[in-house]
Parts: sequence; structure tokens; C-alpha cells
Amino acid sequence: MKTIIKVDKIVKVFGNTVVLYDIDLEIKVGEIFGVIGSSGAGKTTLLNALIGFIRPEKGDVLFRGEYLKSHSHELFTSVYKRTLDIKKAFGFASQHPSLYPNLTVEENLDYFASLYGIPKGRKKRNMKLLLDLMDLTHARKRLVSKLSGGMQRRLDIACALIHDPKVLILDEPTADLDPYLRNHIYKLIKKISRKGTTIIIASHNLTEVEQLVDRIGILNKGKLLRVGTPNELKRKLLKFEQIRIQTFPGKYETISRKIKSSMVERIENTGSELVIYTMSPEKVIHDVLHAIEECKEKLIDLKTLKGTLDDVFIKLAAQNITRMRKQVIKKKG
Repeated sequence: MKTIIKVDKIVKVFGNTVVLYDIDLEIKVGEIFGVIGSSGAGKTTLLNALIGFIRPEKGDVLFRGEYLKSHSHELFTSVYKRTLDIKKAFGFASQHPSLYPNLTVEENLDYFASLYGIPKGRKKRNMKLLLDLMDLTHARKRLVSKLSGGMQRRLDIACALIHDPKVLILDEPTADLDPYLRNHIYKLIKKISRKGTTIIIASHNLTEVEQLVDRIGILNKGKLLRVGTPNELKRKLLKFEQIRIQTFPGKYETISRKIKSSMVERIENTGSELVIYTMSPEKVIHDVLHAIEECKEKLIDLKTLKGTLDDVFIKLAAQNITRMRKQVIKKKG
């Protein structure tokens, strides 16, 4: 698969704070790539660097020349050069929709199309296609101020797509939306991806994004800790599966002491359930059920879970914080 964007060891500093540290990254043509991290990790800064909105102190962001509107003979072009062509190659929808509330849905699309100088015939076709894709045809004459939050989010994505960009960047596209609307946005993203658009999503919600993206990059305190598919990262970083049980009346400490299997790595009592970590859940379950029976507890629920991206992120973030503390101590010493 071809690389469409190369991030080459970029460093970004605001004041005395280093926001991005030596970010090295390649994004492939047609993939859905997730930039995952908590608030303040540097996600939005990275997105702004990808599109050329902000210039790093060191390093560069390179875009594949053949995907520029006016074809480039260079294999890769810096996003800080040929800025007009670069802007036409990207669509950007921020966390907070950038719409005009006193214009209608159609008028907003028409305005954003005019910014790119799209010919009338093509503009009309694109508007119709996007209104249908985003399920907004019925609301095309409605003022944006009268739209729901979910409809505004869909319109904002439509405006970012009006000029047929090669890359669509979405910053927290489902923030503040209820589960139904989040699911609607995810379905739209998959539809857009099937048309061949490369999509980059920044999010702090790992569980939801896990089923959507092809690959993810985990960002923590400005450092890109790992890149890979969700399954690759879980396989490499999480050794144990979980057995979660709920019993009544819930004497979990007593049950813990009764579980003797040597294949149990550790046991956690959360108060509402018992979590057993093991590499062989199918073999340990028998011992767990025997312990419950011995304690004369009633089994309410039992389930086995593989590790999640949340577990991956927590592990990597903890390792990164430990590493940073050691570096500080070393400098002081």
C-alpha cells in the first residue's frame, strides 16, 4: 500500500513547552488511521501540522506528489510548499463545527465550495451527493442554527468533503454526541472510506475507535509511543485475558484465597466484581467455579475478556511517565 503522508521527526514547541517530540509516522493511501490520546496529548497540534496549518521547529511533513490537484513530478512534497495545492488535497473537520448558523445547509455547502473555486456543474453534483450521503437532503433549506448537534456534525464533514479531498481529517468527530449519533457518524466514516478517501481521526475514546480504524498511533505527552493495528498492539503488549465474576453475597476476598491455580497471574477485587488475570482462562475457570462453590456463593455473572485498547494505552502511558521521571532524575543528578 502506498504512503500518502510522511511525518519526518517533527518537533513542535509552544513557549517553553515541547508539544510534539520527534514524531515519525507514515499514513497509507485509503486507510482509516486513528491518532489516540488523552486531552493535552498533542493530537490537535499533530493534525494541524499534517495539513500545514502550523510549522514545526524541526522536521517536516511530506505529501505524495501524485495526489496533488496539479500533478507534481516530485515523489513527495513538503506541506509547507505549494500550500494552495496542499490545502485542496485535505479536508478538515474540527471538534467544534465551523459553520455559519444564519445560513441554510445548502448555503453553507455552497460557500465552502466557493472557497475552492469549484465550477458550477461540479459544485451542484458534489452538493447533491454529499446531502444524500450525510442524510441531509430533507434539511437542505433549514438554517444551521435549527439543526441538532448530530446534523451539524454531519454537515461539517460534508463541507470538509465538498472539494473531493484525498485526505479527510476529523478531530474528535463524535465528541458530545449520544451513542446513537456516534454510531451514525462511524457508519458515515466507513462509507467515505469505501470511496477511497484516506481518513485520519483524532480521538480519546479508544474502545469505540477500535472497531473503526485500520491502524492507530498512540500519543502520550507529545510522544508517539506505538503504531499498529489494534490487534497487533494488543497481541504485543497484553499477555493476559480476564475472567470477570459477580457473585452473591460477594465475599470476593474469601473467593480469592480459595483460587489456587498456578496459571493465575493476579486477582483484583473491584468491590463489585472479581477480576482474574490469566493466559489460560479456559483452564482457570474450573478452579474459579470450584472456589465459588466452596464459599457457598451464588454465581450472578461470569465472562472472559481479551485486553482492550484502553489496557494498551494505560500500559504505554504508565511506561512513558516512568521513563520521563527517570530522565528528570538523571538530569538533576
